Amino acid sequence: MLKAIVKKTKKIALLPLIIGDYFAFKKAAGRNGRFTVNLGDAYPCPFDKTMLTGFDRHYVYHTAWAARKVAYIKPEVHTDISSSLYFSSIVSAFVPVTFYDYRPADLQLSGLLSEKADLLALPFADNSVASLSCMHTVEHVGLGRYGDPIDLDGDLKAIKELQRVLAPGGSLLFVVPIGKAKIQFNAHRIYSYAMIMEYFNDLELREFSLIPETSGSMIVNATREQADEEAYGCGCFWFVKKGNG
Repeated sequence: MLKAIVKKTKKIALLPLIIGDYFAFKKAAGRNGRFTVNLGDAYPCPFDKTMLTGFDRHYVYHTAWAARKVAYIKPEVHTDISSSLYFSSIVSAFVPVTFYDYRPADLQLSGLLSEKADLLALPFADNSVASLSCMHTVEHVGLGRYGDPIDLDGDLKAIKELQRVLAPGGSLLFVVPIGKAKIQFNAHRIYSYAMIMEYFNDLELREFSLIPETSGSMIVNATREQADEEAYGCGCFWFVKKGNG
């Protein structure tokens, strides 16, 4: 509630600046004649006058990290389970991608297939997927946020499925909120570094990178201690299944 009040107050405070800009622009547009400028068409954006371009740190950094990993691995095809559509769409420009979601996306691009799947019962045989990603997804499973059934251990079941289908020698790009373990119902879970390493103890950790919550760039090859200092950081794990592909 307090955040909403502060935001509304800031918006009101910025209105005189927007109104001044509007009438200055309308006057110039009247002389130019290329466009009509009417008050009824106004679409004020009071918070975009910033010194720097803002962005969602988790989603810009982790998708950039994962795309670089796929480019490095160079799989024949890549399978994504419910990660960002921006990630799958961009990666499909250089590697064929099949995207699966509990709520399939009506998205049509060359190199990209969008299909329906339940992360608790993936439609793949054991040890069959060589290149797999599931990012900023597992923390939601079982909380009912996206229409899925309430399941206290839904995340653990999803993790078992990811490990089941991953091929020997195959790569799994796995991303979740990282820091001090808690559930912020019904948005997401936050995991500790130790929890993730325990859940994936049958896989080999190839890289752990950390996106700090508030500032700084991604920390490549971050430590457990750095992860444990976060309240809501973003942990990026590159796991490889033991054995030969």
